[in-house]
Formats: sequence, C-alpha cells, structure tokens
Amino acid sequence: MKRWIALLAVVLIVTSIRAQTPFSHGRLRVSDNQRYLVHQDGTPFFWLGDTAWELFHRLNREEAERYFKRRAEQGFTVIQAVALAEIDGLNTPNALGDKPLLNNDPTKPNEAYFKHVDYLIERAAANGLVIALLPTWGDKLFKSTWGAGPEIFTVENARQYGRWIGNRYKDRENIVWIMGGDRVPREGSQDVAVWQSMAAGVQDGVGGPDKALMSFHPQPNSLEMGGSSHWFHNDKWLDFNMLQNGHCRDTPTYDKIAFVYNRSPAKPVIDAEPIYEDHPVCFNPTDLGLSNAYDVRKYAYLDLFAGAHGHTYGCHDIWQMFAPGRQPVNGAHIAWSDAMNLPAANQMRFVRRLMEARPLLDRVPDQSLVTEANNAAAERIQATRGKDYAFVYTAAGKPFSVQMGKITGKEVAAYWFDPRKGQVKSIGSFANQGQQKFTPPSSGYGHDWVLILDDASKKYASPSAAN
Repeated sequence: MKRWIALLAVVLIVTSIRAQTPFSHGRLRVSDNQRYLVHQDGTPFFWLGDTAWELFHRLNREEAERYFKRRAEQGFTVIQAVALAEIDGLNTPNALGDKPLLNNDPTKPNEAYFKHVDYLIERAAANGLVIALLPTWGDKLFKSTWGAGPEIFTVENARQYGRWIGNRYKDRENIVWIMGGDRVPREGSQDVAVWQSMAAGVQDGVGGPDKALMSFHPQPNSLEMGGSSHWFHNDKWLDFNMLQNGHCRDTPTYDKIAFVYNRSPAKPVIDAEPIYEDHPVCFNPTDLGLSNAYDVRKYAYLDLFAGAHGHTYGCHDIWQMFAPGRQPVNGAHIAWSDAMNLPAANQMRFVRRLMEARPLLDRVPDQSLVTEANNAAAERIQATRGKDYAFVYTAAGKPFSVQMGKITGKEVAAYWFDPRKGQVKSIGSFANQGQQKFTPPSSGYGHDWVLILDDASKKYASPSAAN
C-alpha cells in the first residue's frame, strides 16, 4: 500500500511540475523595446492564438480537455475565449446548465457558471496555454444588427463587473485581458467610456496595472483608424493593439500592421482575428467559396513580417464550437472536434517554429531588403530581419532580389523554408554585399515560400530541427 501511495505522490508531483513549467518564467508583460511579449524574467513569448470564443459556453470539461490537449500538441500558445459569450451567452445555459449572471445583472455573477470557467482556465494552464480572456462579447454593450445581446453594460456596472472578474482571476498566471469583442465604439455614445471603465475595474481587481496585460478586440476598420489604436492607443491600460481583417481574401492587413507599428508611443500589435479557415470568404460562399489553408498561411506570414508580435489563427467551425444538432452560424458544417485537424491548423506550428528559431526580440519589419516591395497581397513579398538573420516571404513563389548587407556577416547562409510542410532546403552561401536574386523552388497559387538568410558565422540550427 505504501508503495502505491509513494508512486501516486510521484505522479502528482510530476503532473504539478508539468502544469507549472509553461509559466515558470512568470506572467506575461510587454518587452522592454515595446514590440513583443515576454515573461516577467524577459523570456520571449510567441503568441500563436486560436479563437475559441464559445469555449466556456459550449464545451463541457471532457471536451475542453480534448481541445486544449490537441491545440497544445499543434504548438498553439494562446486561446482567445469569452466569459459572457456571443451566441446568446446570457440566456442559453452553458454545457453544465448554468447561466453566467443572475437576472442578466453584471453585478450578480452566477458562482456555478464561473466555477466552470475557473476549471477550464486551470486546465488550459496545465496544458501550457494562455487564456486571452474577454470578460464579455461586445453585443452586451452594443447589439448592433447581429448578436443576441441584451445590452446590459453601463459605465458604472462595467467597472463593478471588471473589478469582480479581475479579483477572481488575479492569481492566474496564464491570463491576458481583452476588452471589446467584435464591436466598434459608436460616435456620440458612452461605448469608449464603458470599455475604459471595465478595464479600470479589471486593474482594480487584480491589484494594479502591472498585473493586467490588456488589449482591445475591435471590428475591422480602415487603415487610418488602426484597429484598437484609434480609440485607446494613448490609454495606459492598453498594453498592445489588436486588429481584425474581416474574413476576406488578400486584404492588405500588412499595411494596417505597419500603420499601428509606427504609431507613437510604440506598442506591440497583432492581427487577432484574420480570415478563419473554412470560413465563407467575405461572407459570400456562393461567389467566393470557403477559405483554405493557403489563405490562412498568407495572413500569418505577411502580418508577422510586417511587424506583428504574434499571430492568431481561427477556424469558422471552432470559434462557435459547432456540432451536429447546433444551429450553424454562417454555414459552419464540420464538427469542431474534426475541424481541429484542418490543414492550416496543423501548419501553424511551422509558423511558430520559424519565428522561435532565431532571436525574436530584435526582429523588425524591413521592406528595404527587397526590390519588389510593393506587390499586391496575392503576390506580396514581405521582409523582416534581426541583427544577424532575415526572412523574406513570397506569397506566390515569385522571384525577388535582396539588398544584401542588411544583416551582419561577410557571408550569409541561405535556405528555403516550406510553410506547407515545415521543411528546409539549403541553397548555399552568398557574399553579403550587393544584390542577389532568389528564385523559389516552385511558384503559382498555393506555392508560398520563406527565404531564410543567416549570418553564416552564427551557425544557427535549421528551423525544421527546432522543437
């Protein structure tokens, strides 16, 4: 009996260590150069997100565990989810039969509902995942022409609710706070004040601004508006900016990323809702069909190379946790449990592998690396570099010329990285001066490639061999 007790103790200790390891470097904060996210001790953190908006509302414990485990295996690091969910989240009970609020009053949370949220946040941490937590979806402030609502938030109760939920999760290391929820603040309304009030409440609840890394999730807006930065860039609570691209194909979101990247003061920026995999393109499946893995990959590499600190993937069937027997939103047709293995979901690990294979924090966007810097989105060539390496993404495999000498070293080692398979092929060594033309192994629709250039003296490991 003692032997079994001792064995159980060892198992529990190992399980505890595994659960704590992903956050052993501390909760997340903005890097000292104001461009990236890092842990408290400065360890870089790459945001590879998934939009699981209905996670807390529609999945039970066993389903959520299956979801977390698979996403962790695929290399995801962040799950974006909503406490007061979009799909009639106030009046339709969660998977355990509980509603989030008593009488739809945000000052009266239902303990039973939030115990389920507690459990899922804990299990996310055990699987090494950060929860980007939206306290509410935006329709609870502004129903607009879609969304179930009802509209329940005011400046006063938003602060109370923010304080309550902040206090509840103040000791969770794996939470990033996201205000908003697919809504643009209306001109002449109290919307901006409500979101600011909720953010202030969260900061009150967690014990101060330094304990609440925070952003805002907007609807798509124009280049000149710049996502969340239009309303909140100078607010101290907004630690990094978010964009949404609108689920259309080949939108020049890289220009929006660059616009926000160049705002002052500097703050990290991310496309937190790009085109979802298996989504009706521009909400018009009849004429434009459904998005595919290629559509999804292009946004990932173009956004990142334009200056984004990380990237969020999304799947149309997964954000709503579609399953047989549920009313599909905008034509969802694959059960969420099957959709987890769609092609782009499995290819996102290659994005992370590449970005983490070289020093992350000194990477900057740099279109001066290439002479073909202004191609349209479908054939875009986008460049980024660190001090001793560079990446160039060619969306359709078009050849391009590189202005050498932008990174250190007398010679550079060059490789082709395949975003479809994560494989790397050596090209050879080149003098780090003048111009050099590079022609990808293949070209055309679906044939995107990344050129890797390294200071040869650094002898960096191949991204295909990285964990």
